[in-house]
Amino acid sequence: MKSTTILICLSISIILFSPLNLTAQQASNTYNIIPQPQKIEPIGDPFVLTSQTFILAKTPDTEPLAKQLIDYILPSSGFAPMISNHERDSSVIILSTDNPDPILGDEGYTLTVTPKNITINANTTTGIFYGIQTFRQLMPVQAFSPSEDDDEHTHWAIPGVRITDTPRFKYRGLMLDEARNFHGKTFVKRLLDIMAIHKLNRLHWHLTDDQGWRIEIKRYPLLTSYGSIRAESPFANNRNLGNDTVYGPHFYTQQDIREIVDYAKKRHIEILPEIEMPGHAQAAIASYPYLGNSMDPIPVRTTWGISSHIFNLEERTFLFLENILDEVAELFPYQYIHIGGDEVPKNEWVNNPLAKQIMDQNGFTNIEQLQGYFVNRIEEFLLTKDKYIVGWDEILEGGIQPSATIMSWRGTEGGIAAAKAGHNVIMTPTTHVYLDYYQARNTRREPPAIGGYLPLQKVYSFNPTEGIEPDDAERVLGVQGNIWTEYMLAPWQVEWMAFPRGIAIAEIGWSPQDNRDYTNFHDRLKTHLKRLDYMNVYYRPLDSETEPHTPNPKPSANQ
Repeated sequence: MKSTTILICLSISIILFSPLNLTAQQASNTYNIIPQPQKIEPIGDPFVLTSQTFILAKTPDTEPLAKQLIDYILPSSGFAPMISNHERDSSVIILSTDNPDPILGDEGYTLTVTPKNITINANTTTGIFYGIQTFRQLMPVQAFSPSEDDDEHTHWAIPGVRITDTPRFKYRGLMLDEARNFHGKTFVKRLLDIMAIHKLNRLHWHLTDDQGWRIEIKRYPLLTSYGSIRAESPFANNRNLGNDTVYGPHFYTQQDIREIVDYAKKRHIEILPEIEMPGHAQAAIASYPYLGNSMDPIPVRTTWGISSHIFNLEERTFLFLENILDEVAELFPYQYIHIGGDEVPKNEWVNNPLAKQIMDQNGFTNIEQLQGYFVNRIEEFLLTKDKYIVGWDEILEGGIQPSATIMSWRGTEGGIAAAKAGHNVIMTPTTHVYLDYYQARNTRREPPAIGGYLPLQKVYSFNPTEGIEPDDAERVLGVQGNIWTEYMLAPWQVEWMAFPRGIAIAEIGWSPQDNRDYTNFHDRLKTHLKRLDYMNVYYRPLDSETEPHTPNPKPSANQ
């Protein structure tokens, strides 16, 4: 008979490290959980997960999560735990929301492991979901395998432990740019799966820009039939030289969007769509020239960088944008819509008679105030749809309403100023969380990137509330890593650039600042990356922080 797999090393570690002599940092290393929980207490002997284990959804709202947990366990173990409809004495995993605890909030949970049972308690199903993600990391790393090992029987020892955990920030996100390079529905779902493991809960989806329009709008079909295609793209190693190859049509249908939004919802991730305005709009203006400040036709932009073409200020342009946002609001249930607002060259407005007329009518003395006028018009419309705007930090310069949320990308100064002015803030500065930057100084042996140097340790060092007055700190909703894809043609390149740096961002967003330590994180990450190996995530290896190498794309789910 084949040998029975019994993971005993974890239970041995509990014996060696009793609660009396196990520090918080030692505990986090013992269990190798990422992001690091708020509190970990070893409490005794392990629970052994076997084919005789049951799952009890103690409250009706946890029944879908019980099925989700089975889906996590089955592929690698070869068995599906049975769902019980009543209390049992032993070998049961209990999911429950019937003991409310205000300390846990909307996303926190407790996870208790004893020899007889595992109990995950939370106030909400989101908290249960995050407790399940932690439970998965208490299992051996091969639990993340898509297939069963060679053993006939699988017995997995889950260490006896009590975990109490809540997130530091409510917004913990990644931004994926698909206007420059499109990666498709299969990859977006895969990214959502990776995010969920790390308790990242927001995907900011950059769907429109100068170089392409990637979302179907029923009322304006030219946006995708024309605007999703560009005549060529720059070479990766020479952004000033075109490759003479048509790119597109690439876009998501509204059915695709609904499918992805539903997929994200099951992983407790909200999707923040971005429709760029008034700049970064060349693909839209190319599709409908009346939106521009000149009736001369222009193409979808074929180079990177900033286009000089921006939306005009005519009423029919605002009607066009309102009609688009009508459809976007229907597709995305999240209460926020990102309207861009960054890098808006205003030369076309300076020379536009209508722009001058609007300035005179409103008593504006600064051309920047026109952007405030534009943004406020859009925000007033979205408020009628019960939606709030998010914008890049430039929108502060034109004067905006207090309900606007600011993404601070040009350093943290914009976020500090926004919080002081009473705005909610998401910190996403180039200095620490721009994942299109190089990960090594020796760039010759790295995949092409936009430039810069942002190693894992610097990402991890970021504190989103640093420099913010204590009274303003509560306005910092969280942190986001940005994946701009000019140089990421294929999904494997996105994964290489995003991970493990995106994992560091997850811990920044979840774990208390006082609990974070880079050496400790790095030690846990060594084990954690083995989980990603089983998932076939094409991350940048830790040993290549000093000895980088060029990856070879491989045919897999992430191609």
